[in-house]
Amino acid sequence: MKATRTVSESGGLPARHIDVFLDRLRTAHYSEVTLRKKRRVLSAFSRWMKSRNVRLIDLDESVTASFVERLTDGPRARVQFELAVLRLFLAFLRDAAILRSPTLAKQSALGRIYCRYLDYLRQDRGLANNSVLVYGPFIRDFLNSQDTGDGRILPNAFDAVTIRNHLLARSKGRSAEYTRLMAVALRSFCHFLFLRGNTPHDLYESVPSVRKWQQSTVPTFLTPEQEEALIATTDRSTPRGSRDNAVLLLLARLGLRAGEIVALELGDIRWRSGELVVHGKGQMVEHVPLPSEVGDAVATYLRDARGVSASRRIFLRMCAPRVGLAGPAAIGHIVRLAFARAGFRPACRGAAHLFRHGLATTMIRHGASMAEIAEVLRHRSQVSTAIYAKVAFEDLRGVARSWPTAGGAI
Repeated sequence: MKATRTVSESGGLPARHIDVFLDRLRTAHYSEVTLRKKRRVLSAFSRWMKSRNVRLIDLDESVTASFVERLTDGPRARVQFELAVLRLFLAFLRDAAILRSPTLAKQSALGRIYCRYLDYLRQDRGLANNSVLVYGPFIRDFLNSQDTGDGRILPNAFDAVTIRNHLLARSKGRSAEYTRLMAVALRSFCHFLFLRGNTPHDLYESVPSVRKWQQSTVPTFLTPEQEEALIATTDRSTPRGSRDNAVLLLLARLGLRAGEIVALELGDIRWRSGELVVHGKGQMVEHVPLPSEVGDAVATYLRDARGVSASRRIFLRMCAPRVGLAGPAAIGHIVRLAFARAGFRPACRGAAHLFRHGLATTMIRHGASMAEIAEVLRHRSQVSTAIYAKVAFEDLRGVARSWPTAGGAI
C-alpha cells in the first residue's frame, strides 16, 4: 500500500484542530451560525495552504496576511472577519502548544524595543492597562517613523532633535490635550531608553512641555435628576438591562472609574461586611462601602442575568465570548446608550466620568468638605479635588466683591 504524506507535511490544517477550536468557541457561547461562518473561513484557509504547500509548522501572521490579500477588492467587513477568525485560531494553536509563540528574537529591532517598553510600563512603573493603552500608540508611531524600512532603527532616532521634531510635526492640527499626552509618553520613553542604556543621557528634559492651566475650567457634571433619568432607562427585565443598571448605579452612587468597574471580580464583593474591593489607579487596592441599592442590583444581575462563565469578572459581554468587558470603553458605551435612550447629549467626552463629577458636585452642595470628597473619590492628592470648589456657585456669589459701577472708586 502506497504511503501518504501527513497533513502537516503536505500542507493544510488538520481537521481535528479545527474541530477542537470550534468546540472551545461553542463552550464560550458562540452561536452555531457564527461557528459555521468561522468553519468556512478555516476550511478555505486550509485549501489555500494545501495549494501552496504551506505546512502547519510554518503558520504565522505573515501566512494569514497572504491569505487575506486575495480579498484586496472584497468587502471590508469580510476582510476584517477573516482576519479576526485567523488571529483567534493562531492564538488557540499557540495556547495549545501546537505552534510555537513568536519569540522576541524573531522580532525586528523596533519590535523588541516596543515590547520591552510596554513591559517597563507594566512591571517597573506599575501602570494600569488603560494607561499603557494611552502611551503605547504614541511610542509605536514614533518608532515606525524611525524605521529604515527593514525593521532596523535610523542612526539618529534616539536624538533630542529627532524626538523634539517628531513631537512638533505630529502636533500640527491636534488638540492641546492630544499633544500633552504625546509629550508625556515621549518623556516616559526617553527615561526608559536611558535606564536601558540606549542613550548616554536622559533626554527627558528635551521633550517640550505643553502648558495646561490647572483649575482653568469648571467640571462638567450630571445633576441628580439627570442621573436618575439615565438609570431609569434600563430595562431590568433583560440580561443587558440588568447588567447596565448595576453599572450605572456603581458610577452614580460610588463614583467608580470605568476601568475600576471593568476590573471588578467576584471575589471583590464582601457580602457579609457590605464592602467592595476596588483596584484603582497606581495599583491601589481600597475597600469602599457597598450601599444596599447597589448591592441589590449587582446581586440581581449575578443571580438572574450573568449566566455561566469561566471568567471571574463580575460584568461580562453580552455576545460571545462570554468573558469580561474589553476595557473602560465598554463602560463608556453603556453610558452613551443610556444617554441616547434618555434623549441627552453629553457636553464632553468621557461620558462615564460625568457621574463621578456629579457625585462630587452633589456632595459639595450638601456641605461636604474637600477632604471628605477626596476620601470618597479616593484621590491621592487634594489638588485633584480642588476643582470641585468651583461648582459651589451660590457660595462663591456670597464671597464675591461687587463689580465697580460708574462713579465708583477707581
